[in-house]
Amino acid sequence: SIIDRSPVQIAVSSGGTSPVLARLLRARLESYVPSAYGRLATLVESFRARVKQRFSNTDQRRQFWENILQGEVAELLFTGRDETARELLEKSLDAADDEPHFVGEVYLIGAGPGDPDLLTFRALRLMQMADVVVYDRLVAPPILDLARRDADRIYVGKERDNHALSQENINQLLVRLAKEGKCVARLKGGDPFIFGRGGEEIATLMENGVTFQVVPGITAASGCATYSGIPLTHRDYAQSVVFVTGHLQDGSVDLNWKALAHTNQTIVFYMGLHGVGILSEQLIKYGLPETTPVALVQQGTTQNQRVVVSDLKNLETTVKAEQVRPPTIIIVGKVVELHKTLQWFNPLPGANPRPFGGTPHS
Repeated sequence: SIIDRSPVQIAVSSGGTSPVLARLLRARLESYVPSAYGRLATLVESFRARVKQRFSNTDQRRQFWENILQGEVAELLFTGRDETARELLEKSLDAADDEPHFVGEVYLIGAGPGDPDLLTFRALRLMQMADVVVYDRLVAPPILDLARRDADRIYVGKERDNHALSQENINQLLVRLAKEGKCVARLKGGDPFIFGRGGEEIATLMENGVTFQVVPGITAASGCATYSGIPLTHRDYAQSVVFVTGHLQDGSVDLNWKALAHTNQTIVFYMGLHGVGILSEQLIKYGLPETTPVALVQQGTTQNQRVVVSDLKNLETTVKAEQVRPPTIIIVGKVVELHKTLQWFNPLPGANPRPFGGTPHS
């Protein structure tokens, strides 16, 4: 089964296992690949020798073509204005410096809670454009695999008392890479602006005049709750939801417990495992019943997902007995009762997914 955009051709085969599946996949790809791609490839071919002569450096040629193929030239051709596209490509080549200075950019991308299918189209597109990927511990390995294969990968993950780089050093790394002319994908688990320190990073980029984009991601609270069959709000159980970090900058868990301890409210704790004893003690002290249900969702949305249900009174004991490990979201509230009846996601039996954290080879 061939998708023909001559001279570009894409072959689709199921190896004889399912011709119907191959046909369905071909139909989907047909809608994703405009028919004008063939004409675009022909236009590129007619300029290749001249571009190679103008730019002796491979990286310069690649960046020139990326700018052309993702810019106005391609858009003109896709809308049938082939001659105008050719003229613009001609002008772009004539105007290019022999040793052009390419301006870098940082893409601050929310990688979501773990399932690659939850990435946005924009996140995926920018990941595949990036020269360098700077990624955190909470970026799932299958998501990292979607980045451009020849992109450099830099691990800057932070664990409790073990930081690959300090936040300030990460900020300066992004600035340096961008000023070297690199397109940098800064991958963060969940959403960059929800306990992801994204605000600190873009503040540094702005101070240094670095161009950037921010791509929202599905935050862990939403993704993990959904994949666990726990609606964060429900007319019969909770009229509000609060996201709280269980690990403050000074290492304490000093929160406004009185404001949190409402019976018709769902509380979601990020990074709260090391403080579960204080968490349960304070919520009970300020008015939540000891029997308030709690869900611990470990590596949510992935094939390693594990959901452990307890209550406030037994929470600390449960964490130790069940050997719950990060990354884990803690959901407190009556909505947890719905997990038993609404759970729908079951990880594949026998799956052997790679764990979060570390370098791609760890």
